[in-house]
Amino acid sequence: MEEDNDVKCDCPAGIPAWVMTFADLMSLLMCFFVLLLSFAEMDIQKFKQVKGSLTEAFGVQREVSASEIPKGTSLIAEEFSSAAPEHTLVNEVRQVTTDDTKQTLEFTDALEKSENDGEKDKQEISEQTARDSLKLKTALAEEIEKGLVEIETQTGAIIIRIGEKASFPSGAAKIRNGFLPVLKKLRKALAEVKGRVVVAGHTDNRPIRTARFRSNWELSASRAVSVVHELLKESIIPRERFVVEGHGDAHPIVPNDTPENRAKNRRVELTIVQENDANIEKEMNVTSPESTQEVESAEAPTTGPDPLDEIGAG
Repeated sequence: MEEDNDVKCDCPAGIPAWVMTFADLMSLLMCFFVLLLSFAEMDIQKFKQVKGSLTEAFGVQREVSASEIPKGTSLIAEEFSSAAPEHTLVNEVRQVTTDDTKQTLEFTDALEKSENDGEKDKQEISEQTARDSLKLKTALAEEIEKGLVEIETQTGAIIIRIGEKASFPSGAAKIRNGFLPVLKKLRKALAEVKGRVVVAGHTDNRPIRTARFRSNWELSASRAVSVVHELLKESIIPRERFVVEGHGDAHPIVPNDTPENRAKNRRVELTIVQENDANIEKEMNVTSPESTQEVESAEAPTTGPDPLDEIGAG
């Protein structure tokens, strides 16, 4: 009996081998679930981007109701509206958007757009000035060849320069009869071009003081007025286009050191300023009715001798 109860155990000592396999399996399962958990943490920003791409691809848009038009949040665009609201029968302000992931608004730089528009306007004005200058040179080709008239083109302006030798007697503001046909051709040519016409009289630096002209200022202004009155005949050019100026000897084109240079400085210049309508309205000072009457009363007679004219400087 004792021998039967005394059975020997053949179990090996230590942890069984299957425990190691079980532990490895548990570790792998834990790593797998951790990986699933990491996938389960969704990136809201990426999800919205993907959703936005899908909605655009399938033509789905989202209407955002708002109590007022959304405005920019930056300091530069505080009063900026990202899009114009659509007109609806319902008294509700709405905007349509396809991307709600942007934190800031994108808008066109107004300054850059303004500069581009300004360059485009300058280019158009330059082209118009070149075309009108060619018209004037063609119409006055004979007078330019004889040296009676000079035409100079600048940016947005055409300068027609009339010398004193052919147009006015020395020290007088009465136009020579022989120069009237030239002004008639000039009148017809100016009617074909657009722009404000600034008529400015200039003299040399020799002082003048006669019964009619107290200084070169009055002489230069009277010569400019005489030219304007001649150009206003036949009523083919609106009087609102003209501005009269008298510069005296303040703006010579060459030094007054020789008789030839002084003769060049004695001149009447017609500057045709070609700008857009906004700049013309802003810069042009329209003559009042009172000053217009004064200019009309200062008109110099174009025929017959003037006993007050004195041959002298200017």
